[in-house]
Amino acid sequence: MARPTPLSGFPEWLPAGRIVEQHVLDTLRRTFELNGFAGIETRAVEPLSELLRKGETSKEVYVLRRLQAEADEAAAVDDSSLGLHFDLTVPFARYVLENAGQLSFPFRRYQIQKVWRGERPQEGRFREFYQADIDVVGAGELPFHVEVELPLVMAEALAALPIPPVRILVNNRKVAEGFYRGIGLEDVDAVLRSIDKLDKVGPGVAADFLQQEAGASAEQARACLALAGISGSDARIAEAVTRLAREFGATSELLETGLAELVALVEAAAAVTPGVLVADLRIARGLDYYTGSVYETVLVGHESLGSICSGGRYDELATDGANTYPGVGLSIGVSRLVSRLLSVGLVRATRSVPSAVVVAVTSEESRTDSERVAAALRGRGVPVEVAPSAAKFGRQIRFADRRGVPFVWFPATAERTQPDGTVVAATGHEVKDIRTGEQVAAELATWVPPASDLWPRVVSSGADSVE
Repeated sequence: MARPTPLSGFPEWLPAGRIVEQHVLDTLRRTFELNGFAGIETRAVEPLSELLRKGETSKEVYVLRRLQAEADEAAAVDDSSLGLHFDLTVPFARYVLENAGQLSFPFRRYQIQKVWRGERPQEGRFREFYQADIDVVGAGELPFHVEVELPLVMAEALAALPIPPVRILVNNRKVAEGFYRGIGLEDVDAVLRSIDKLDKVGPGVAADFLQQEAGASAEQARACLALAGISGSDARIAEAVTRLAREFGATSELLETGLAELVALVEAAAAVTPGVLVADLRIARGLDYYTGSVYETVLVGHESLGSICSGGRYDELATDGANTYPGVGLSIGVSRLVSRLLSVGLVRATRSVPSAVVVAVTSEESRTDSERVAAALRGRGVPVEVAPSAAKFGRQIRFADRRGVPFVWFPATAERTQPDGTVVAATGHEVKDIRTGEQVAAELATWVPPASDLWPRVVSSGADSVE
């Protein structure tokens, strides 16, 4: 069989990388649960009518077809066709509507699953990847303070990882919509999509997009870019936006409401975690279902990666016509984050296998003795493997060393007579730390490795302890 060609956009980590990914997933899950979020999992497929109803394009969705389908069935793609979900928000909205009678509101949910997106693979962007979401959804109404709480929970989760500090950038859709309508631009969604591209294409190209896609004049485009240039972490942002709105005649009640909410959010967050959350009027979030606060999160010093966590307030994503379920949600691109951590060497696993101990095998005839030792250690929670062959002890030690396993256990032996008549004395159990060379007697019923060696740890590169 020829060597297979890797599929671009479908990450497969080596064992050490998988340990890093699993550590990230476990840390997020633990933090979400500490904050009272219940875990759910939704199906991998949804009808295209659901997947495409909020502004996504069909090229981003993988459509499911059966190989054995009839020819006409295989060729047909319509709203009833099934596609793999490209995020977790649309499936969650459907889940809320289907189960509303059995849920207690406000409903606090976290969800960690793989999603699939048919886009061009590039650094940090994949076709198959893990996403981790948290949302709080209310029935009919949801208080503003949730818009403060959710980014702080995400900040807590990210701070528990061995990564650089994060900064959460926040804007408010009411500010954007009030300003854009105030200067005469009615296609707010087109303006938002253009501003959302600002960091990628620069102000010149963004101005062209505003004129071509949103119908803005040169003066209106200048006003939109000026608004996008405002940022800050206190009430002075409101003063800057108000001055700009007066200059362009864009004052409105909607703008004032959004500014009040934005300042309240920034100041409330600063009282809990100063410096983590910053207002940034560039943040647009191109999807049209956001109605209030919108968030994007960057790694300080690694801003070129782009946002690793984003989301916002949505008032009508989940609605059945009679009932509306507003919510606030944020989503972490876990695979995107792990990819950057590994590619630039920001973190590492202390070893690539779970085993803390390799039990040596004195002879194949006595392998069962080694297996009994391994079973006893595992019974007390120590991850163990048995050496694959009864080679010389030096080779067995080198086997453990190549795998990064810190300890080798030498089982006790009874007194025995060699074929030449030589009597070999009985020995007790001994364990060797192959990093230091120290070998000591060990009691099978009580010995455990140091806590720092019991399981692989994920540490900042060069660090000696868990971050």
